[in-house]
Amino acid sequence: MDNVTTGVRCIRPLDFDVFVGMDVDKRSNAVTVQDGLGLGRSVKMQHSAEMLLSFMQNHYAGQRAAFVYEAGPTGFGLHDAISAAGYPCLVVAPSLVPSVRGKRVKTNRLDSVKLATLLRGGQLTGIRVPSTKYRELRELTALRNAQVDEVLLRNSLEFPEAPASSQWSRRVISSLRSMQCSTALRFKLDSLLDDLEWHQYSALRAQAALRGMLDGDTELSESMGYLMSIPGVGWIIASYTLARVGDWRLLGRSEEMGAFLGLVPSEDSTGEDTDRGSITKCGDPRLRSMLIQGAWTAIRKDPELRAFYDGIYRRHSRNTAARVAIVAVARKMAVRMHCVLRQRRAYQIRIHRTEE
Repeated sequence: MDNVTTGVRCIRPLDFDVFVGMDVDKRSNAVTVQDGLGLGRSVKMQHSAEMLLSFMQNHYAGQRAAFVYEAGPTGFGLHDAISAAGYPCLVVAPSLVPSVRGKRVKTNRLDSVKLATLLRGGQLTGIRVPSTKYRELRELTALRNAQVDEVLLRNSLEFPEAPASSQWSRRVISSLRSMQCSTALRFKLDSLLDDLEWHQYSALRAQAALRGMLDGDTELSESMGYLMSIPGVGWIIASYTLARVGDWRLLGRSEEMGAFLGLVPSEDSTGEDTDRGSITKCGDPRLRSMLIQGAWTAIRKDPELRAFYDGIYRRHSRNTAARVAIVAVARKMAVRMHCVLRQRRAYQIRIHRTEE
């Protein structure tokens, strides 16, 4: 079975002697090391885990060190190397790092200083670092999505009339290939169609690789089955959810799933007054959009969700009722997804009975 890379999510400052904040990019790392009093040094070095660990060994040998950096395009390789060397390493979401209002100067060194200071103060909570196979799953879903996006970009072409389900059929593309037009336009049209067909082919290859990975791993295959037992959750939503959520063993409370997808209301509370606004829209916008689209299918298949939708719809004005109600359904679906993954069982539709 694949290893479970939980990562460290928080640290107790009193358990450590030095705190290492890192601002990481693909070429270099800005590194700040502070002791318990906030004294220390900042250095810039090549983006290399080996160089970082060598620096720590040369200057801070025998001291208990904790590390932190922000999640980003460089991935989790640095985290893995630091953890393998025996040090705790937090990977934090940039949006959840406290910031000082009015501060307009931003440099890599200052960002590393801020992270080291916040780590020393125990003010940071790390994300759940996915294990290797969930990272690979995420890479394949990202590749498929990128190819699908490229196909959609070609929808600006004007093409012969066709049913909605077959707008890019072989017949339509063949008609575009034979369309009479000027030499320059013909060249442009053929180039766009070549791109379209290549991205369609690439998307199919990526999807085949993704299916192969999901079908070839017992745990992933079981998780897909549990997710797809929920009305409104098909193969695409299930695979993308699994890639984004990661290892089911690391899931927290069920309420966190809605918050992770940005489907919970924002809140501004002062004293005894609570003002709830629109949803936070945190997290992955693609997955949130997928789930909201799936919610429209779910209310047609699940009587309980339909009754839930209708109940919320009736409590709101007509111009916002449908939007508010379908987002609430999507949030409830997110909770169900959490439950079936954690409990390792398929969802069972319950027949909703109205009171006489």
